[in-house]
Amino acid sequence: MNPTVAVIVVAAGSGTRLGLGQPKAFVSLGGRSILSRSLDALFALDDEAQVIVVVPEDRLDEALSTAQDVAGAAAPYVTVVAGGESRQQSVNAGLAVLLPSVQTVLVHDAARALTPVAQFEAVIDAVRQSGYGAIPGLPVSDTIKRTDGFGLAVATVDRSELAAVQTPQGFPRAQLEQAYAAASDDFTDDAALVAEAGFAVAVIHGDALAFKITTAWDLRRAEQVIESAFVAAAARPVPPRTGVGIDAHAFADEGEEATHPLWLAGLEWPGERPLAGHSDGDAVAHAICDALLSASGLGDLGSVFGTADPRFEGAHGDVFLAHTVGLVEAAGWRVGNVSVQIVGNRPRFGARRPEAEALLTGLLAAPVTVSATTTDGLGFTGRTEGVVVIATALIYPF
Repeated sequence: MNPTVAVIVVAAGSGTRLGLGQPKAFVSLGGRSILSRSLDALFALDDEAQVIVVVPEDRLDEALSTAQDVAGAAAPYVTVVAGGESRQQSVNAGLAVLLPSVQTVLVHDAARALTPVAQFEAVIDAVRQSGYGAIPGLPVSDTIKRTDGFGLAVATVDRSELAAVQTPQGFPRAQLEQAYAAASDDFTDDAALVAEAGFAVAVIHGDALAFKITTAWDLRRAEQVIESAFVAAAARPVPPRTGVGIDAHAFADEGEEATHPLWLAGLEWPGERPLAGHSDGDAVAHAICDALLSASGLGDLGSVFGTADPRFEGAHGDVFLAHTVGLVEAAGWRVGNVSVQIVGNRPRFGARRPEAEALLTGLLAAPVTVSATTTDGLGFTGRTEGVVVIATALIYPF
């Protein structure tokens, strides 16, 4: 592993103000812990990143299991360490396990569990482009008063100069490590510590979803955001889907038409050489099945109708089509329409097109159009060695 980005997730707080009797990061939020939700965005970053989770010492195993569940295949990028008495000590513990390849370090509060991935990406980009720290912030919308310490307002503060700062806060690794090494006091955030060390820190635009869960009111607000997103997703209409299927069959040997006829587009073609195949070789039916299976995400002809399955040996196209439509409908889709293109010299299809379209439309309970063309003598179809069929299907959710 050689990630150039690391994210230190600070989750070692006691959660006293939340009042639920356990560390805040392990409190449930919409069926998952706050820590679990705070990690979602990290494993969606464009860059591979080392993820360092800092938690109370008695929660190391639980935190590691949670982080690995969220990370999935990216679990090797996860490190979990014990935090200290203060936030600053906890971040220092994270800095101690950075991989040598890391150049940009982000420090993020697990309590900002709904921070979108775009905010992480923006901070990383800002640090790389500027060469100094970057922190997200939101403009202060309320009027701010300075008081005399006894409750009396003495002045109005110019809010155009103020920003409500969020996380993740990002820095070049060398600057952050130097600032921590030189720190003699505790600071409220990493930006203040880095600025105290003499390094520049820019404020970039933040996101309202990156609010901090501190009180029970904040937790309920976060739950409402999740519930609203779930309802919106459930109400969002599912778009139609398309699929393409291609099937090619060679003609059987000369004389085979005397033993069994050609079947194509669900029709029998007396006197024509049949197509070779495990079934009746109906390339039109097979291409339609392939297109429908592709559109509905159910695989392909080979995986659904294997040649080892005796049910389909010698079966006609209507058997394949009926079975496929059943699978598609069971998956929650209905057939909208199908378009078929036959490529080959034989059989001469034009005269029987209406008959084929009516038959296939009835089998699918949806409009089917069929056209035919040749390759002007090119390829195996041009040499009348077989046919190729291309089908396109449109399906809709029920």
